[in-house]
Amino acid sequence: MKQVILIFICMLVQSVGSLCAQTEKDSVRVLYIGNSYTYYHDLPLMVQKIARNIAVDHRMNIAWQAYTPGGCTFKKHLQRKEEQEAIRKGNWDYVILQEQSAAPAKQTAIVQRETYSYARQLDSLVHVYNPQAHVIFYMTWGHKDGCQEPHEAYPLIDTYEGMQDRLITSYLEMAYQNDAWCAPVGMAWKRVRAERPYQSLYWPDGSHPSVLGTYLAANVIFSTLFQRHYQTTYTADLDAELAEYIQQVAQQTVLDNRRLLNLPQ
Repeated sequence: MKQVILIFICMLVQSVGSLCAQTEKDSVRVLYIGNSYTYYHDLPLMVQKIARNIAVDHRMNIAWQAYTPGGCTFKKHLQRKEEQEAIRKGNWDYVILQEQSAAPAKQTAIVQRETYSYARQLDSLVHVYNPQAHVIFYMTWGHKDGCQEPHEAYPLIDTYEGMQDRLITSYLEMAYQNDAWCAPVGMAWKRVRAERPYQSLYWPDGSHPSVLGTYLAANVIFSTLFQRHYQTTYTADLDAELAEYIQQVAQQTVLDNRRLLNLPQ
């Protein structure tokens, strides 16, 4: 009898060990480097919750770290020891890069000098220490009523539409220049604004995201990671119909634009 019990215990230990190993193997490690557009309403945590609440066969365990000081640019991130150490630590599957909200919307020459060059340096640094990692550029959205930062002699971004179009172009260029992927949050944002203008994607400041805006961003980012259709029961306490609509917009924006976003086809 004692021998039978001992065998059972050994089998149980082996089973638990195997399960733990499988869970470890199935974990996805994501590093976020951005600013307040990433930390508002804890976007990385939302992405994690979306992943934990899809169909069991596809459920993902996302482990993440985020470095998101307010207003931080790519240039400043490269000067900060914390981000450098996190990148050098290695073992990241995905690194998501989000630039300051207005920086990629400026004049082409300024964006080339102040954004593209540092995006390239960040991408290179990531791949030195994480050769298998996928870099994802997190395309942001235009300010509600046009760019809130001074931009003399550049009326192109005086409106939401103009600023959004500049951001779309700049983020796609960064993806192409670095053979990276693009998470098209700004494209999905533009669609929701057009289809449901009565839904507020913005915080009262007209720049940062509301909970709905962050939920949209989180679903777009998860769709970019997952690259398959899904349904999640995590709704961020939003109305069920609205949450379902946001999930569908996010998936369609990603999956219908694979080539544009430089994703595998």
